[in-house]
Amino acid sequence: MPSLADGPDDTGADLHRWATDLFPIGRSLTGDGVRATLAYLADLLPGLTTHEVPTGTPAFDWSVPDEWNVRSAYLADADGTRIADYAVNNLHLVSYSEPVDATLTRAELEPHLHSIPELPDAIPYVTSYYRRTWGFCLTQRQRDALGDGPFRIVIDTDLGPGRLTYADLVIPGDSDDEVLLSTYVCHPSMANNELSGPVVAAALGRWLQALPSRRYTYRLVFLPETIGSLVYLSRHLDHLRAHVRAGWVLTCIGDERTYSYVPSRYGLTLADRVSLQAIDELGLACDRYTFLDRGSDERQYCSPGVDLPVASLMRSKYGCYAEYHTSLDDLTFVTPTGLQGGLDLMAHAIRLVESNRTWQAVQPGEPQLGRRGLYPTTSTRSSGGQSSVRNMMNVLAYADGTNDAIDIARIVGQPVPQVAATATLLEQAGVVREIPAPLPPPR
Repeated sequence: MPSLADGPDDTGADLHRWATDLFPIGRSLTGDGVRATLAYLADLLPGLTTHEVPTGTPAFDWSVPDEWNVRSAYLADADGTRIADYAVNNLHLVSYSEPVDATLTRAELEPHLHSIPELPDAIPYVTSYYRRTWGFCLTQRQRDALGDGPFRIVIDTDLGPGRLTYADLVIPGDSDDEVLLSTYVCHPSMANNELSGPVVAAALGRWLQALPSRRYTYRLVFLPETIGSLVYLSRHLDHLRAHVRAGWVLTCIGDERTYSYVPSRYGLTLADRVSLQAIDELGLACDRYTFLDRGSDERQYCSPGVDLPVASLMRSKYGCYAEYHTSLDDLTFVTPTGLQGGLDLMAHAIRLVESNRTWQAVQPGEPQLGRRGLYPTTSTRSSGGQSSVRNMMNVLAYADGTNDAIDIARIVGQPVPQVAATATLLEQAGVVREIPAPLPPPR
């Protein structure tokens, strides 16, 4: 049976295989691609429950959009050669394109084409969720090679009232306090920006389910970005605000470049402190951003009136790597090694959450540790300087009820699990007692 210390049994190679299976599926905010993706994840995560929300359902200032499904879509030249074909690469079609069956000149077609001049071999990812239009995405080389036409446009899609689909899984712990792990399932074939989050979340869920016990309850959420998190919050806000003690948005966590951290709105939550401690304890190079650099669902979870303690740990941050939102974000950019690193970082963050507690000395003054078997009974010049004794005394010195294990670890220079083990030893000896965690400092 997996243990908290050993980490997940699933490896980066397993995660990459799952991502490979999921890569061809055409996903968007709604539709059968989202359902197929969630069905695959449900096979990995027993108990993952799917929910359907009808078009038009309000979610604060938003409402659930129409459902979109694609049967086929292509752009062909005068000879019938398909220049862009959804069946070949689902990024070729602008997401939420309305149905079209037309023949156009190059001039008529041009406003509906999208490419990236500085990335001539990349197909861009373009969406138009809330304005009716249509379009095709090409590499710049394809676009430059187009003639004057005429061009045949066929977009066979359904766009109308339907449902938005999301899924969640609650893994009970000893406490009703929760850790939220949220990821999204709404982008088509992009490996880092889309699939790295769900596969890392699935591996974490499988590990947590297999543990013999958990201190916290874990809530895993798989949903369309932005509108999905707004829908989820609109349904569960009171519960989440009462119970979530830390949370992370999982995205862009599968390449082999540097790590990245985006804090909560004020950067003072348990998730923020755990994130920084995990990065430091693992010795990782990390680009540290501010909430002004936000761009994923932390926008919703940390918004005024919601204010959940949610941060983001990533590899290459969304919007900050050349492959972002293009066909270059593929299964060669995301690797088993990169996914393993992302999984290890998040597993360590969970270990820190599980280990983190607050202790308070039972009585004033330094306790008599010798009669409790915790201090040498024969005093020598070096007895007080022994590392184990010194570490114990340092932990005890800061166990004043205002510091948790993360605070103490940063003060005394020990890893959180070691601080927790020392404090537990002191607790068993009746020297300190665990108390509820203090409130975060004023912002």
